[in-house]
This record gives sequence, C-alpha cells and structure tokens, in this order.
Amino acid sequence: MDTQRIAISTAAASDPYLDLVRRHGSPLLVLDCRVLAEQCRELQTALPEVDLYYAIKSLPHAAAIRTLQQAGVGCDLASSGEIELVKRAGIAPRHTIHTHPIKRDTEIRAALRFGCTTFVVDNADEILKFVPYKHRVGLLLRVAFRNDDAVVDLSKKFGCDLNEVSYLMGLAEKMDLHIKGFSFHVGSQCTDGHRHAAAIEVCNGLIRANAHRGTAPQSVLDIGGGFPVSYTRSETSIHAFCDPIRTALAQLPPHVQVIAEPGRFLSAPAMLAVTTVMGRAVRGGRHWYYLDEGVYGAFSGQIYDHMQYPLEVFSDRSERYPSVLAGPTCDSIDLIAEDVRLPELQLGDLVVAHMMGAYTAASASNFNSLPKTPIVAVNAPPTPHHASPIPSKKVAITNTASHRSRC
Repeated sequence: MDTQRIAISTAAASDPYLDLVRRHGSPLLVLDCRVLAEQCRELQTALPEVDLYYAIKSLPHAAAIRTLQQAGVGCDLASSGEIELVKRAGIAPRHTIHTHPIKRDTEIRAALRFGCTTFVVDNADEILKFVPYKHRVGLLLRVAFRNDDAVVDLSKKFGCDLNEVSYLMGLAEKMDLHIKGFSFHVGSQCTDGHRHAAAIEVCNGLIRANAHRGTAPQSVLDIGGGFPVSYTRSETSIHAFCDPIRTALAQLPPHVQVIAEPGRFLSAPAMLAVTTVMGRAVRGGRHWYYLDEGVYGAFSGQIYDHMQYPLEVFSDRSERYPSVLAGPTCDSIDLIAEDVRLPELQLGDLVVAHMMGAYTAASASNFNSLPKTPIVAVNAPPTPHHASPIPSKKVAITNTASHRSRC
C-alpha cells in the first residue's frame, strides 16, 4: 500500500479552496469531471480494443456517470440502487451489465425490467436462479484468480475454481441457459499487468475448449478492473501496465468482444476533499487538530479500502511539531494521520485531501448523525432531459437470446 504523504504549501495556495468553502461550506468534496474524462481517455488509449463499463460503486455520482457516458463508457451495475442511479442519469439499458455474482431474485427482476440482460454468475445456485428468465439473459461465468499481491483480493469472495468450469458450463447447457463468456477480477490496485495477462490466457483456453457448448461460442471476455493509480503522486504508466494485457488480448479469437470494469483508475484522481480545522489540543506532546471530516465520512476509504490519501496543509511557518489529524466524531478510531510533523495550524485553517474519488463518499456513513459531505461537480456535462445513446458503437453487449419470459 502507498504510504501517506503530507505536502506543506504556502498560505496563499489555500485561496482557491477558501473560495470554495465560502461558496459551499466545509467539509466539501470537489469532483472535477475534466480530470475524470482525462483518466478515461488515458485508459482507452492504453486498451484501445476494450470496451469500458464504469464500476459506479467506486463513485456513484450522476455527473461522473454522465461524463463517462459522453466518452463512450457503459455502466457496471451491482444493485437495484445503482440501476435507479443510471436511470436518472439517462443511461440506455443496453449499455449496462450486472456483475454482482450473488443476486436475489428481486435484483434480477429489477435489472430485467430496466433492460439490462447481461449478468455474472459463479456457481450452480446462481445459474439456476436464471432458469425462469433463460430466454432473456446472457451469462458470464466468473473464474477465480487469487492474487495475494493485490490490496484487495477480489477472488477470495467470488469466482469459481477452474476445475468447476466444465460442470457449470454443462449445467447451464442442460438448463438451456446461454453462457456467452467469462469474467474475472485480479484484485484491487493490482501492480503487475502480467496478472491480467495470465488470466486472459487461461480464459482464452476456456473459450476455445468450450466453443462447442450451447448454440453459440463464447463471445465476451470481461477482464474486470484493478488498474492501478498512485496515491503518492508518483508517475504510474497505465500504458506500460497494459503492455502484457494487450499482448494477451491479441491471442483471443477474433469474434471475442473484450470488456473491462474500471472504477478506481477513473474516479480516484477526479475528486478532492476540503476540510477545516474545527478544534485543537496538545496531548502527550503532540498537537491534535480536529477536522470537520473523518473516517466515518469521506475518509472511510482508510478503513474499508485500505488507502491513505495525499494531504496538503497551508502555512508560512517554518517550525514543525509532532501532530495528529483527527476527525469530528466522538470515536477514538476516527484518526486521519498520526505521528506527522506539521506547522502550527489555527482554527479555520484548511486541510485538503487529494485522490479522494474512489471508495470514499461511496462508503461514508452518518455516524454521530453527522451529514454526509456534499459533492460539488465542476466541469460537468449538463443534466439530460431524457436517455440518450452512448456515442461509442462498440460498447453495447448484444444478447442473441429471445425475449419470451416475463419478470
């Protein structure tokens, strides 16, 4: 995991943030949709043959969804709540996939009513749930690829073992269900593109080995997410990371459509948090600064996502003191940074956190009945009055099954 960094800038450098606080209050999250679009273009350039579906769980905000829609990106859904969000954002159902491997029947029905027809499964029970809707859906079978090097190993909880694939494919065929491809996720913040490449090579073999099953060969490979970003402001080349991925993808049969589910890579750099010092104390020889935002709020990613965010304070003082940055709640776990050396801060001074787009506001709570920090979107596209098609002609996944059953 990247280590936490605190930059000390001049007092004057805080002026743009002070202006935001005067207009919108503190604490505040600022989503820059222009940065989001730039991240999207970078990943599209690194993986030009891959159609992207935004993992909206990382930052479920309408302005983010609309920005990526304009860039030709679809939406990766995992719940009925996310379906409602993309509805309000005007996303066409054919530009969505539902990738949660474990679903209630009510979730399946909600997705089908919306118009989403591509679902991920990873075990026999989940396959059987789709029997009532077999003429309306296409399934992707998720395969597990364990990765202890990832910050979060997402094959620990989901994905079938390789030795289960043949049985599950046969079960789906017996139930007249269409397995139209495979999916995997090598883990969050994967640092080595060869992990993706190795999984692609295995899935290439599965596609070729199972081409005889069903009425049509497997035509979709979902390579998941996990594309890394740096929380230390060091240079991370997504192009170099994707080199082995592109090489592996070139070996797939030409009829296979490749999709991915990026979340963090797109959203993390696009948002920052502006917080204010609301209290001070000296305890045990350390200066304690209590901010109006903490780990129960937008800094929740320090707990749930195992991340530490680059922080910035503003002062013209040269002296540094052992310090602690704490959140506003009454819980002692609510600490943002410990054992850091900072200039003396005053009540009302600002602390800014960068790289705050992914899994921050998304997992914030109302502990102590504190309101969640509002998000202000800048450089955002206008709100649509009705659903509009995504510009890209490649994004939609077609489902060749007929539409005879009802939900």
